[in-house]
Amino acid sequence: MQKNLVGKVDLKAVKRWSIRLFIFGAGGGFILGVLGFAYAYFTVKVPDPNAFVNSQTTIIQYADGSEIGRLGAENRVSVKLAAIPLNLRHAVLAAEDRTFYTESAISPTGILRALFNDLRGGSLAGGSTITQQYAKTAFLSPERTITRKVKELVISLKLASQMSKDQILENYLNTIYFGRGSYGVESASQVFFGRDVNQLTISQSAVLASILRSPGYYDPANGPTYLKRLQDRWKYVINGMLTEHWITPAQAAAAKFPQIHPRVTSGSLAGPKGYVMSWVVNQLGTLGFTESQLQTGGYVIKTTLVKKAQEAAVDAVAKVLPGKIPDNVHIGLVSIRPGTGEIVALYGGRDYLVSQLNNATQSIAQAGSSFKPFALVAALEQGIPLTSVWNGGSPKVFDDAGKPYPVYNYNQEQFGNIDLYHATAESVNTIYVPLGIKAGPDKIVDVLRRAGIPTTVALMPTPSISLGVASPHVIDLAAAYATFAANGVYAKPYIVQEVLGPNQGVLYQGQVQASQVFQADVMADLTAALQTVTAYGTASQSVGNIGRPTAGKTGTTTNNASAWFNGYTPQLATSIGMFKDDATQSLNGLAGVPSVTGGTFPAKIWGIYTKNALANEPIMDFPAAANIGGTDAVNMVNAVPTLDPSLAPPISNKPSKIKPTPAVTKKSAVKKP
Repeated sequence: MQKNLVGKVDLKAVKRWSIRLFIFGAGGGFILGVLGFAYAYFTVKVPDPNAFVNSQTTIIQYADGSEIGRLGAENRVSVKLAAIPLNLRHAVLAAEDRTFYTESAISPTGILRALFNDLRGGSLAGGSTITQQYAKTAFLSPERTITRKVKELVISLKLASQMSKDQILENYLNTIYFGRGSYGVESASQVFFGRDVNQLTISQSAVLASILRSPGYYDPANGPTYLKRLQDRWKYVINGMLTEHWITPAQAAAAKFPQIHPRVTSGSLAGPKGYVMSWVVNQLGTLGFTESQLQTGGYVIKTTLVKKAQEAAVDAVAKVLPGKIPDNVHIGLVSIRPGTGEIVALYGGRDYLVSQLNNATQSIAQAGSSFKPFALVAALEQGIPLTSVWNGGSPKVFDDAGKPYPVYNYNQEQFGNIDLYHATAESVNTIYVPLGIKAGPDKIVDVLRRAGIPTTVALMPTPSISLGVASPHVIDLAAAYATFAANGVYAKPYIVQEVLGPNQGVLYQGQVQASQVFQADVMADLTAALQTVTAYGTASQSVGNIGRPTAGKTGTTTNNASAWFNGYTPQLATSIGMFKDDATQSLNGLAGVPSVTGGTFPAKIWGIYTKNALANEPIMDFPAAANIGGTDAVNMVNAVPTLDPSLAPPISNKPSKIKPTPAVTKKSAVKKP
């Protein structure tokens, strides 16, 4: 397009681009398209770049509208084009727009591709020139609509009429977002390399140019996969500079991928709050909101988090573990409203500035006995009653695809013939393994999936499935136990309730995604069994003073490498996991406790949290037991064959005192705890 003076109009350009934009129309649609674009050209004005302020703070809120924190503290330093190294300019052109100095302001092929994508229901993005990118970044909202795209084209045309290519490139390089809160090449140079932009090497320049495409997607601080993406993109940029003869073959051969500074998080993310805000940002990313949009869009993000519950979670951890714990000890908590999937509280760690790994949503640990309820569900679905009687002697050896599988009770405790109520209360391994074998390991895997354990968690249908050798996230178990609390209704967990734009328009509305996955009578009997755990079982000493009906299950793994408590009331389901960096490290000895189990710190945290989170809330009862399979005791002592007990290797722990065996009668077996 021929350059015009400010205020002049290139009517030929308007007509030419109207035809290109609406060539796929016909008849009246074509004419309306031309007229519409012409109208837009005359009415859309280019804002004053000097008066432009790019950053609008995004506010993250609790469900009641009170503020959690803010995103978008702008970091920008503008520099003249002459101060930006030629190598950096060439690197950006190689990455984004190699024909910038010879092309028109907008890309016809890119526009047509975007229109085709829109007709197919896809994105309007892609194929933009640097002029278009500058127009979109500096003057427009991030919405993806035809109206916004037309405005982008009009502003691009007018920019090309009013500014030189050098001016456009200078403004672009000073406004574009590079991630990590940095805008423009000078700030990005400091953030990623700790030096002024005029000191960048060819390799460093190629890194910044590579990141432009999608800052969050290419930031190596996000993990090895992101680093590999950046390295591949960096090679593409270096090769592009070579192809365009902007560097010599010798310079290209000498270029090495540079060292990048670690990401320094904002002080506003300090403490447990940082994990909440980072997870909200993560989930917004899955909904299509980019990091750049969140930093500059001026959104209001209303979450599902309940302020009272969130504060109760932080306070409970601090009260149970008030002193400094070792850096290799991790605690995660997720609390979910049953039946809706709303996350009401999330605790991912003590200080986000120290570690950015979210223990609630990203860390994994072996589940241990947390998986036993899933075996019980599989058994109940096949009519095996809670009154069935099994033998809890230890050790026992079972067949696992032709190999002996020895099973021991925790601390080598011995149990006689007891029903599933008592086996659940005491978490008896030598009963739950044969129960799982009888029900079918494949059936247990199916129960786990229906309850909400995602396919990203590897589950093997072997006899050990009942003892939780798999490693889920805390949020996975919270969602699964919320399914139990909701009488068999699984609801996908979510934390983003609503996204409002700068004009208070609703850009996104969270929705409950729920379905009935278990029968209510199965859930009623499961809950009746899990009530024994908090009433007189492995968690009773820690959670017995809640003052309302509770149910749950402790989880402790081999060598006490991880400890869990997963509990619920009709209103809240909450999972707490404690673990070290890997499964070879034991929690024993933490804070002077010789044997750390799910019934110690996790159950205590759960008890304090639940009591405070539900303070002043109505007390609700669970459904009565359905008594699947009847109320009579059923002898299942020899239901699953065992192998020679001598096949079980001896272990060093001395057997504890033999547990007294409750009398199993029709009356005692069906008594609801």
